Parts: sequence; structure tokens; C-alpha cells
Amino acid sequence: MDRQERVVRELRSAHGRTYADEAGIRLKDTPQPLYRLLVLAHLLSARIRGSIALATARALHEAGLRDPRRMARADWQERVDALGRGGYRRYDERTATQLGEAAELLTERWGGDLRRLRREADGKVSELRHMLQEFPGVGPAGADIFLREVQAVWPEAAPYLDAKALQGAERLKLPKDPDRLTELAGRTGPAVLAAALVRAAVDKDVADDTLRRAG
Repeated sequence: MDRQERVVRELRSAHGRTYADEAGIRLKDTPQPLYRLLVLAHLLSARIRGSIALATARALHEAGLRDPRRMARADWQERVDALGRGGYRRYDERTATQLGEAAELLTERWGGDLRRLRREADGKVSELRHMLQEFPGVGPAGADIFLREVQAVWPEAAPYLDAKALQGAERLKLPKDPDRLTELAGRTGPAVLAAALVRAAVDKDVADDTLRRAG
């Protein structure tokens, strides 16, 4: 095993968990978990600590705001309160509005089912990325987060290692070629690999500790 393989092994061992899993989302190709992932991507894309975004995603679920129809039917203050319980206070009012508008769009255009959006994209990842940005509050960063995670159940998106994941690879002195990184990861799924690389990108201590343990 060469050093790059050891680095990936150590990274996977310590940080090989998707953000969806950390948020309590059992990701499947069904409407509710896909919607919860979209909300999570929206929350994570703001300039706020990832731990707060994850806690807020769980708080929205606990408040019953776990599908687009319930999110759209909830009043604005109910959404603000749930965001506040998760600690998402800096952006709570704007985000409450965006979540309501995004839920309405998903319900009206795609019947509340992101699989219909997927079919409309017809296997084109670039089109998927473009369409995801039609949701209020989901810009390029949010679309990338969604695609990094959803590749676990939408294989046409894999390997989706965006600029943030490749930044982590660079910090770990790994190649910045997605196919080579996938090869180094072996049986590790690309969504797990992407999440681990992103953690190295956003936290220098993760990268430094991984390099130290790899020797």
C-alpha cells in the first residue's frame, strides 16, 4: 500500500461518514429523504458552522417539516422557530422564507418528488446542477453539496468530486483527478469519499491529523 492509499484509508477511517447520515437522513431514492437532503444542502451552503446546519436539519425534521407539502403549509413563524431551535439564528428569517418558496416550487413543478426533476435532467449532471439552483436559497454551493451526497443513490452523478472536495484532496497531497481518487478509495463509495475530502478542506486539523497517522 503506497502513501496515498494510506492517506485515503486513514481519512475514511476517521471521517468516512456522509453529511446526510450525520443529519439522521437515511438516504434512499424516495421523495422524503431526497427532500430532506435538499434542505440540508440549502442549510450547509450558508456561511455558518456545519454543526449548526446539521443540528438545524434535525430540528426541522423533529418539527414535522420533513416533506415539501408540510414545509409549504407551515406558517413562516413556525419555520423561523424550528430554525432557531437548531441554532440557525443568523439567517433564520430569510431562510424561513426561502424554504417555504422552495417547497412550493417543488410541489407545483415536480409534485413534491425530486425524482421527477432527475428524470427531467435525463442523466445530465450539468442539467441537474442547473435545475437545483432554481430553488430559492440553493446556489452553486448548495447544488454541489446535494450532488456530492445524492450520488450514493443517483449513480449517474458519480463520481461527483467538486472543487471543495478537490481542495481537500490537495490539502492531503492527493491527486486532484476524480477517477484516480475513486481508484484510491477502493470500495469506499464516492459520496463517503467526497464528504471526507470536504471535511479535510474545511478543517485543516482533519488534514494534518490524517497525514500524521498515514506516516
